Amino acid sequence: MRLACPVCLSPRAIRISVAVVAATVATALGTPVAAQPQCAASPVVAGGQPSPASASTLQLPYASRDTPLLTESWLAYRDRFIAEDGRVIDWERADQHTTSEGQAYAMLRAVIIDDRDTFHRTLTWAEANLARRDENGQLKDQLWAWRWAQQPSGQWGILDENFASDADIDAITALLMAANRWNCEAYRELAQQKLADLWAFSTLALDDLDGAKSSDRHLLPGPREAFFPEPDTLILNPSYVAPYAFRLFAEADPSRDWMSLVDSGYRMLEAASNVSRKGLPGDWVVYNPKRDRYKPLPRRSNLSSNYSFDAFRVWWRVGLDAAWFREPRAFRYLETHSVYLQDLWQEEQSLPARVSRRGRSLVDYEATAQYAMLYPALRLIEPELAAEVRDQKLMPNYSDGFWDNDAAYYTQNLVWFGLLPLERPSFLMTSRRSISPASAVPTPSAPRHTSSGR
Repeated sequence: MRLACPVCLSPRAIRISVAVVAATVATALGTPVAAQPQCAASPVVAGGQPSPASASTLQLPYASRDTPLLTESWLAYRDRFIAEDGRVIDWERADQHTTSEGQAYAMLRAVIIDDRDTFHRTLTWAEANLARRDENGQLKDQLWAWRWAQQPSGQWGILDENFASDADIDAITALLMAANRWNCEAYRELAQQKLADLWAFSTLALDDLDGAKSSDRHLLPGPREAFFPEPDTLILNPSYVAPYAFRLFAEADPSRDWMSLVDSGYRMLEAASNVSRKGLPGDWVVYNPKRDRYKPLPRRSNLSSNYSFDAFRVWWRVGLDAAWFREPRAFRYLETHSVYLQDLWQEEQSLPARVSRRGRSLVDYEATAQYAMLYPALRLIEPELAAEVRDQKLMPNYSDGFWDNDAAYYTQNLVWFGLLPLERPSFLMTSRRSISPASAVPTPSAPRHTSSGR
């Protein structure tokens, strides 16, 4: 039996709630809007005010030695980075902008830790403020504009209406998990609407292109016109590939072949990582459909094919597919393409934050975010190294609810995700069956490193 969700809204109620936030924002900007009906969205306490989740009511879906730390850091993040109206603020930026990525990360964290009020607030703000509209104010689609900040006029609003598909993927994943965890079909319906637009506007079937040598369907990082500017230039981001999410999408939206993105994603990750002499994923890569070849971005581009802050997330996304679905290709990728970093760690007990395609360190500083994303991958393939990274680079950089400092938005999110247990949440999917690979479950190779290397 499915119980009613106490904070679940119908699709109409979600629209009403979004309209209320939109009205509030518009009023602050001096824009007249029609009065909108209000709709209860979360548990309330005496006086009719929303009841925020506290440390005693938050609950991870699994036991973990890090539960106190994950709870404390979530509460600190919520208080520091999430405004009362649900806007996630990036304090590292001088313009204090908000991104679709930040809203999606907050939703994902909120559903994992059972914070319904914060989930609703961050979703509602994003739906009201990041909606992509035409000149008549009509919705173009259900995807989110990626950047919102103060405009040259002084008003606050969308600065770049292009969508970023990684954020939409994470938001849809969060919606599907919320639908299952809180028995809220409205969240599933919204996710399905977004899936239709993600498929239509952020995937590209190569067999529809003249002269293409592959029939793969690729995930685009954003609008086709921005990332497929020439017939021989398809710009891709390896860290957007989320095979575990595509499996969830296949269950929620069986009319579309989401599993094809799992297959093309692994082929892309393997080939794109070989653009680096050290086998590392790059932040961005160019694919030529006519030659079926990958190459680095040109030096004149404002995007880079070096291994850096975007690419860190590849270890986490592939690691989740290995842990949750026992995907053989995920284990092989982690074992093969992390070798350079493993060896460098053994030699120096540190890793540079940016590495060139030739394996040269490009900076003299480290990144806690990198260690956080490597940590779950190493737990799967090199547990001793994982323990070293945790003890030497993650725990020492934590203090009073924050890693590094209380402005480091990106780091807070990546470390929190990286420290989560690798167990698959019980509410991840609606069915008991797994959408798993047909191939046999692999036995991970014996660890390459059997001593601390110090």
